[in-house]
Amino acid sequence: MAGPCDPANLAGRHVLVIGLGRTGSSLTRYFTARGARVRVCDRRADAPLPGPANDVVEVVRGADGPELLAGVDLVVPSPGVSADAAILVAAGRAGIPVRSEIEVAAAAIDVPLIAITGTNGKSTTTSLVGDMLEAAGNKVFTGGNLGTPLIDAAGGSHDVVVAEISSFQLEWVESFHPQIGVLLNVTDDHLDRYRDRAHYLATKARLFARQNDGDAAVLNRDDPEVMSLLATLRAGVRTFGSAPAPDGRTGQGVAAHVAGDTIVVREHEVERVVSLARTTLRGQHNRENVMAALLATRAFGAPLEALQAALDGFRGLRHRLETVREAAGVAYVDDSKGTNVGALLKSLEGYRDGSVVLIAGGIAKGGDYTVARELLARKVCQLVLYGEARGFLAESWQGATETTIRERFADAVTAAIASARSGNVVLLSPACASMDQFRDYAARGDAFAAIVEATCDDAVARC
Repeated sequence: MAGPCDPANLAGRHVLVIGLGRTGSSLTRYFTARGARVRVCDRRADAPLPGPANDVVEVVRGADGPELLAGVDLVVPSPGVSADAAILVAAGRAGIPVRSEIEVAAAAIDVPLIAITGTNGKSTTTSLVGDMLEAAGNKVFTGGNLGTPLIDAAGGSHDVVVAEISSFQLEWVESFHPQIGVLLNVTDDHLDRYRDRAHYLATKARLFARQNDGDAAVLNRDDPEVMSLLATLRAGVRTFGSAPAPDGRTGQGVAAHVAGDTIVVREHEVERVVSLARTTLRGQHNRENVMAALLATRAFGAPLEALQAALDGFRGLRHRLETVREAAGVAYVDDSKGTNVGALLKSLEGYRDGSVVLIAGGIAKGGDYTVARELLARKVCQLVLYGEARGFLAESWQGATETTIRERFADAVTAAIASARSGNVVLLSPACASMDQFRDYAARGDAFAAIVEATCDDAVARC
């Protein structure tokens, strides 16, 4: 029986798309191209239009209530729309299918799909997997939560699709089936949206729900919550960790571990070594990302020589531990993409004790922030807090280190620059979402870089 997202079953259907962002616009084009009528809505009265008006697209701005379900056969919400939103609750009661954009996209993709999720490291790992497979000679679509909507891969001429997948995107999937699925880690995040950590983990685990024994599941062996899923998986399991894998199902004969400045990939009786000597990716968290990428691309069949070449040439992502300037002996590092406390911990671990001037703040995303106190006390010589969460963070980290509090982001950055001395790192790693003062994390990172450039003078030892 054809599902509600079957591309052959869309002609004449009436689809409600919730959200007029980039994904909503892409979905609108996709559905109309296949003969569906689309109503697209957004609670923002000034939301951008999805394109020129026509007789098959109805645009509703400034509203997203249950009345918009009239005549609708399928609802596709933006990932930002919570499952308890009135319109989605009403759709469920009316028996109208609700599906994620990634579910719609996957139904129209007829090449292997590699899907990567986790609390931290998704974007780096997704980008690295895409680069590795391109180096191996494949035509690759790389996107998803990374930036380009997965629906844009539908109908394209690709050998493989690589997608970053968020927990929000997994909330409304039924038949989503990646041939290779990767779960990097699970730490506190989005607990303002989920009941608790178990609910968050269960949502992440939906990535593997439709896999079978011909597929591959790549898991972080050092993360107990990730490994707690092992008994539920039907796919062949590949694991990565800091030490060699024990025998048995934990590795399924295919695993990776760190050995000095190399990654050892064990494939049954054969061990292959990948060098880390030439990569710019630093820190234990990036070693985990590299191991996950190697296992995923080897599961696809890519040759190791191409994977090594791609790793050597990979330059990382913007706003993820990106050095934007070095001046007067101080490094200025943009980690604006670190929007939860787990990301902050991983970022701080790579720095010398007592060397970091840390800028943190924005909108807290739930969870226990006190877990960072011990590492802050060791790594951070000056903590500068800003934004909506500044009071909450000050309380959570009370006594960890010397603390300065500012309301506005620009004032916090200026204070951090003024307090730094030669040998310090001024690190923007906010552990919070950005939307109290910025459109997104990228805008926050760009603002940081602009203030640094405007304030720092290589000829004057400000720090």
